[in-house]
Amino acid sequence: MSAKAKTSLLSRVPPDFVRAVLKGHSALGLAFAAVLYLVCLTGTIAVFAHEFERWERSDLPSMERAVPEAVQRALVAAVAEAGEVEHAYIQMPDADLPHLVISADTHDGEQKIWAADANGGLVAEGAAPWTEFLTRLHINLHLPRSIGLFIVGLTGVALLSSLISGVLAHPRIFRDAFHVRLGGSKRLQEADLHNRLGVWALPFHLVVSLTGALLGLTTLIVGVLGIALFQGEVDKVYELFLPAEPKEDARPAPIIDLVPMFADLGVRVPQGHIDLVMLEHPTETGGAAMFIVEQDSGRLSNTDTFAYGRTGVPYYEKRAADNNLGESILGSLGKLHFGWFGGGVIKIAYGLLGLGLTYLCASGVTIWLARRRDKRNPAPGWERLWTAVLWGQPAGLSLAGLLAAGGGRAVPVGVLIAVWGLATLAALAAAARVPSHVLARILRLVMGIALIGSGALHLLLRGGSDPVALTVDLVLLAGGAAFLWQTLCAWRRAVMGSA
Repeated sequence: MSAKAKTSLLSRVPPDFVRAVLKGHSALGLAFAAVLYLVCLTGTIAVFAHEFERWERSDLPSMERAVPEAVQRALVAAVAEAGEVEHAYIQMPDADLPHLVISADTHDGEQKIWAADANGGLVAEGAAPWTEFLTRLHINLHLPRSIGLFIVGLTGVALLSSLISGVLAHPRIFRDAFHVRLGGSKRLQEADLHNRLGVWALPFHLVVSLTGALLGLTTLIVGVLGIALFQGEVDKVYELFLPAEPKEDARPAPIIDLVPMFADLGVRVPQGHIDLVMLEHPTETGGAAMFIVEQDSGRLSNTDTFAYGRTGVPYYEKRAADNNLGESILGSLGKLHFGWFGGGVIKIAYGLLGLGLTYLCASGVTIWLARRRDKRNPAPGWERLWTAVLWGQPAGLSLAGLLAAGGGRAVPVGVLIAVWGLATLAALAAAARVPSHVLARILRLVMGIALIGSGALHLLLRGGSDPVALTVDLVLLAGGAAFLWQTLCAWRRAVMGSA
């Protein structure tokens, strides 16, 4: 075989094309750098959202199943506490989230959340403010939902484009997959690690960016389908996937009875686990209840949906086994994106791969700044700003976690947003005067102290017997101690070197 035949396809790409794609790759990464980094960082942590929920609720009654009569009593008690209820949601307990949680949306727009015991009695506030803060930050950046989702969706598109352009811009990237130049130039070392991580986990990066883009741009996609198929009537697109709204009848009625619906589902899906119950106008004659039932089918898209009126007979039924290809893909996006399938091993793998993707986003800017320094065209202002973003975000998230650990479930999500926002602004303000290497150490110290404080405060104030919550505490303590030790050692070396 000739040498030409042995040459890889990427190595035949013209040099001018490679240079153009590399410029585009750099420009795209720089344009979305801060948002890409934040979305990847929060997404990595959000893989363990269920574990953080258990951490926040570790002192609440724990159960793996609840009998229908107890669920009904909890609903009645929640409606009595909330007053006039527009919607109600019941999170059923299971091995992954062993708490019975009821939330209610009142007519004045307020949401109230309670946890119930095995008898259906409301025992405590059931909110998980830190988990809600984290997941909403990842999903819509705490902006108005449609705007935030759109920005995060565009970020997914930018990430996907950066991955593809990165491969095209480096014709030798697969041939040099295990070549890392360590101990020499920092820029070359960073570049090699950046490229190797990009190749080693490329399938994961592609899946996460593609599913993130599709989830974030759902509203836009639905709008386009509405224009193309139904003359702009977007509601008809949603009707393809969701049950129709029940016929409105606002006459007062007793609270909708869920017990016969549970009994009916026991016959229809005897092996299924009811994950969520969503109620529409539960105290009106036109009230309805929708049950999300998970099947242990081995498929990613494994949820059946049943909607009931007051008769106790389903007026809508959608089984995952009957899904077409498009519906199966749609039902799999969330689990594929967050790694919520296959148990703890998959979550840990997603967490490690997510850290790699976060590093990939961060190191791209670091390499660009180092290249400018090597060309004797440094950008110290940008270096300080990037340091403020790079370490200010984990420091801000850690401080919000510290407040949640100390204040418990009563801390409003808005207060956590304020703490994170103020920490972000403080880091950016400090970047105006503090050298980047000093700022990085200060922010790492803050993060280490906040992580240790979060684990210690939770153990002292709430503790509980949940082994998952204890594991979270130990990880926070160990992670904080590692950051603190590494930072203090680096600071001591710097002081001794300058002496």
